[in-house]
Amino acid sequence: MFDSFVIVDWSAANQPKTGRDSIWICAVDRDGSERLVENPPTRHAAKALLSEILAQATARGERVLLGFDFPFGYPAGFGQRLGLNGATPWRAVWDEIAGRLTDRENNSNNRFEVGAEFNRRVSNGAFPFWGCPVGFAHDFLGPKHHNGHDAQGLAEKRLIDRWMVGAQPCWKLAYTGSVGSQSLTGIPVVRALRDDPRWADRARIWPFETGLSLSDDARIVFAEVWPSWWPVRAELGPPRDKAQVRTVAAIFAAEAASGALAAWFAGDPDISDEQRRIVETEEAWTLGVTAPKRLRATPSPPPGAERAGVRWGVPDGPPAAGHAGETPTVISRPTSPSHRCAMGPSLSPLKGGEGNSRASYAYLRDPDAIYRRSFALVREAADLARFPLSLQPLALRLAHAAGDVGILDDLAWSHGAAAAGRRALGSGAPILCDSAMVMAGIARERLPANNPVICTLHEPAVAELAVAQKTTRSAAAVELWRPHLAGAVVAIGNAPTALFRLLEILAEGAGRPALVLGFPVGFVGAAEAKEALIGFRPPLPYIALRGRRGGSALAAAAVNALLGGTPG
Repeated sequence: MFDSFVIVDWSAANQPKTGRDSIWICAVDRDGSERLVENPPTRHAAKALLSEILAQATARGERVLLGFDFPFGYPAGFGQRLGLNGATPWRAVWDEIAGRLTDRENNSNNRFEVGAEFNRRVSNGAFPFWGCPVGFAHDFLGPKHHNGHDAQGLAEKRLIDRWMVGAQPCWKLAYTGSVGSQSLTGIPVVRALRDDPRWADRARIWPFETGLSLSDDARIVFAEVWPSWWPVRAELGPPRDKAQVRTVAAIFAAEAASGALAAWFAGDPDISDEQRRIVETEEAWTLGVTAPKRLRATPSPPPGAERAGVRWGVPDGPPAAGHAGETPTVISRPTSPSHRCAMGPSLSPLKGGEGNSRASYAYLRDPDAIYRRSFALVREAADLARFPLSLQPLALRLAHAAGDVGILDDLAWSHGAAAAGRRALGSGAPILCDSAMVMAGIARERLPANNPVICTLHEPAVAELAVAQKTTRSAAAVELWRPHLAGAVVAIGNAPTALFRLLEILAEGAGRPALVLGFPVGFVGAAEAKEALIGFRPPLPYIALRGRRGGSALAAAAVNALLGGTPG
């Protein structure tokens, strides 16, 4: 069906970037053999590489499928609301984006200005696009979700996005999962590749130019994919972005070999005629999705499952070939040897048993031995070599505090951040904490200069400040940090609003800290606050955990790692 498959993990980064959260490209032959795995630092470099891949394929007479991990379309009606009434809706939107986006060779671009201009034309307000860096002030683009879809008449998500659990809206331009920025920077590249005169007569955008099908004259096919639809083989990374493109490329080759890939181009055969029209002219579809994936309630474990060492309700491995659009059957299965090793030896009763009032268990009791064993297990599983040497002790302690090496996939940092924090602490800099729990977790006996550890959350003035500013107590407490901020180490492990407020007062000119440890936790604002920290300009020294996870224990562990001491 295809001679090669190219999967692209896109990035809207504002500067050249490699590694995590950057562009990754994997190309495989029809038998799944990898031709290349590349990590171009800029979108211009990625476009040049993809052009070369297509030129070589064209010269060999090959048929190629290229999958990009961002939306190709927008919810129905967007083009009309922009006033683009003279052409096929999807193509009019693509042409408009390409005509307005400026994307320089150093990756700097004007995507937020483009989003603001589109908002002005659609609503004369800050709708439908949202999300922007701290310090970007514009009447027509705001930093937070506007909650305006019901009143303004444009849907938040496309039909396909509503079918894929966890898919983000294409209007979201900043923070974790900001596929809106990927689309604004990626669509012009796909458009240029498709229109390249060397192969334009046989290149097609699926499903806009093919319908929900695939004809033989489409020799170069561009399609939207969503790597999170499939379980990722972590061993093909790190980072996760690399593992995703390698996993998905292999899946596509395998599905083609089995004969199942052709059916994917039909999308869901049960959608209505009107839905099909919208998909084929405005919204697009995600290749590989043939039915909705719903959240499934996890069954309760059977009696004794925990004691027997059963992983209950966790699917193991990817869906069977030909059924990638289905939710895997949820079954119980014994814990794998690797999981047993990671959790430590099983607890076997030496004396007593059911019905006995006394029992004795064989377990590690010596505190030093427990620490040594814990950190040894983290080192075995965590691949610490991916981090700078100065950051490895901190990464080690974070994984230990969380009991999960997987969180390290989301660790983000600025160049020299750990060293800056150690220097500041060594010179006696104060440690500013957003919660008493962070403060309580700091190992004060290791403070190198009897550093002040400050938490202002329970100061008498905070409650009144919060009322006056119409904000949380955590955010109001940050106001009292102003006299201490310059050169301080800031540890935020609880409240996203505290991190947002910190960035606001820094943008106003407050003293700049030596290091910000960003570990707020929660479903509302945590991921966005950390992305705002990462994107703050001028840049701050930071170490942060992307996404919703975080917590006081992690923030305190990060401080303790900077204070030194030999783990394990």
